[in-house]
Amino acid sequence: MDVLYFAWVRERIGLPKERVETNAATVSDLVAELSAREDRYAAAFADVSALRVALDQELSDFDASLAGVREVAFFPPMTGG
Repeated sequence: MDVLYFAWVRERIGLPKERVETNAATVSDLVAELSAREDRYAAAFADVSALRVALDQELSDFDASLAGVREVAFFPPMTGG
């Protein structure tokens, strides 16, 4: 699946997008896999309460299933102004 990173998540990881092969069942499982890769991922995902996730361009939760998902995007909450 494609994993996209936006704003400060992209800055910490150093990539805007990557292709990931995973056996993760949920978004939380994927976050755990990515965090275990190396320090930059661990830093980006240290506080998931400060993150939002979209699955195939629809807002979702971290306990959502990844079955059939083609794209996961991580980004900070959006604010108006």
